[in-house]
Amino acid sequence: MLVLGIESSCDETALALVDDSGVKASVISSQADIHALFGGVVPELASREHARLIGPLLDSLLAQADLGPEPWSKIDRIAVTRGPGLMGSLLVGVAFAKALSLAHGIPLIGVDHLHGHLLAAGLENDIQWPALGVLISGGHTHLYRMDSPTQMTVLGKTIDDAAGEACDKFAKMAGLPYPGGALLDALGQRGKADSHLFPRPYTQNDNLDFSFSGLKTAGALWLSQHPEAHFPAGETPARERLELAPQLLCDAAASYLLAVAETLSIKARRAMRSFKPHSLIVAGGVAANSVVRREFTKLAEEKRIPLLVPRLSLCGDNAVMIARAGWHMAQAGRVHDLSLSAIPRGQTIPEDWQVST
Repeated sequence: MLVLGIESSCDETALALVDDSGVKASVISSQADIHALFGGVVPELASREHARLIGPLLDSLLAQADLGPEPWSKIDRIAVTRGPGLMGSLLVGVAFAKALSLAHGIPLIGVDHLHGHLLAAGLENDIQWPALGVLISGGHTHLYRMDSPTQMTVLGKTIDDAAGEACDKFAKMAGLPYPGGALLDALGQRGKADSHLFPRPYTQNDNLDFSFSGLKTAGALWLSQHPEAHFPAGETPARERLELAPQLLCDAAASYLLAVAETLSIKARRAMRSFKPHSLIVAGGVAANSVVRREFTKLAEEKRIPLLVPRLSLCGDNAVMIARAGWHMAQAGRVHDLSLSAIPRGQTIPEDWQVST
């Protein structure tokens, strides 16, 4: 079965083709350089860029896949991110997917973006069920019990700031350009972590939810007290000037990221008390962070279960994960009609699919 995946939830426009054997073709265009001018994603600009890019990207994808003179006769399903995300961005992808579905008579599948991130770990690994899923991104921090590719239960989630947002905000306050999370990781690798410098927020309780607002406040306070630690301004890209960063900032970056990673690990350990997972999945943009990977490697080794993390190119938003999630939904007989709605961040994705016979 060949599935076309479409992703437009935030500031990446992406399309991919995935079949039973894996990834057949993939294209992606990032808007990071545009939004960096404003220090963060501007929703209206994001949706306009999606509308401008999505058609040419489809042409590039079909050329890359080389499906022959009648490519649409080879595509069995169209899977699209329906949420969560920025409403304007989501609507571009959903409308585009509906148009293709209607024009070519191909069944449509709406995909939960977060489920896509988690299932990306299964592209190159065999997931042993049940699994504990740890979804860590700029906008979301969730824990899931995963009983199958189509059966996932939320165990806990962020009640305010997500882990990725906390990292990006600390980086921005330190003088690093958007998106700062990856740069913060690069600086942290040059520093020595102090495990007592920053708190492990919202862990003095017995639930599985997250709150990183306290850590963000602690980071802002520390930076205000140490102006000498700020990253120096310059004309060249920040990644080319990392050696100019004060050692104090590198140490703080390492300490801040350790606080994030250990907070995530504390809650993941707590989730393992409610059930015994056979594998541990860590996914989302923050799964690319070296400190987070190291912390969860330790946890997996301690529990003697495999750790599954998507390759770096599939940690951020991409269409491969959407096509893969759509492939699993198609195998379960799930399909949507043209009434499929986009669901913004903060709202629950409804289980409103139909079951095809």
